[in-house]
Amino acid sequence: MEYGFDITYVFDFIPKLLRVLHLTLAIVAGAIGLGLVAGLLAALPRLYKVPVLQRLSQVYASFFRGTPMLIQLFLFYYGLPELLKLVQIDVTKAPVLFFVIVTFGLHAGANISEIIRAAVTAVDRGQVEAAYSVGMTGYQSFTRIVLPQALAIAVPVFTNLVIAMLKETSLAFALGVMELTGKAQTLGTLTRHFMETYIALAIIYLAVSFTLERLLLLFERRLQRHMRRDSAETERGWRRWRGRRPLAQVAPELSGKEVPRYEA
Repeated sequence: MEYGFDITYVFDFIPKLLRVLHLTLAIVAGAIGLGLVAGLLAALPRLYKVPVLQRLSQVYASFFRGTPMLIQLFLFYYGLPELLKLVQIDVTKAPVLFFVIVTFGLHAGANISEIIRAAVTAVDRGQVEAAYSVGMTGYQSFTRIVLPQALAIAVPVFTNLVIAMLKETSLAFALGVMELTGKAQTLGTLTRHFMETYIALAIIYLAVSFTLERLLLLFERRLQRHMRRDSAETERGWRRWRGRRPLAQVAPELSGKEVPRYEA
């Protein structure tokens, strides 16, 4: 029996693949949620120079950023139950999805910790000192000055991380999780139309990635709207001042005036 390329299979496979899309999105959501917590906890010791915890945070980030995701999945799936048995905790009956989300979450946390650290350190230190000079506390200066700017810096990099995490969920099939890639592999094996299956899979990944990118782009623009508004108001004020008093007329007047002196 001959299996030629048939475009109709692409449209037939897309609805079947969409039935397991929720599982892929659940892995991404769970991993990002766990990664935000782990990343924040790992970034704080490095930002505040906590001696021992700073070194542990560096080791954690280096391990998860320097080893392949597939190896991390196997290490946590086969190794974590054995380690937890030493403290009388049995997770051998836990679903495979639990190990997948934990592994992806810790992997995302290592990258998020670097994103947080880089975004916070990118904010000018002089702004924090100016906040202290007007009486703000450390918490107020961080939430009002540092955090809004750090978020605006971090969101584009965070967007790339989310999209990369979406694509890396295909590795969960190595542990038997029937997500998008696993379902596509099954459909291809049953029908022997692998090309059509993977074209349909690519279309779905592309559509979901584009949607996530647009949503996070809207969030980024919302964070940066106050910066654009302040810049526009400054530009309009400069133009109005230039329109009322040309610089060529103002300069001679200022040069002939005596600057007042104030004595204590």
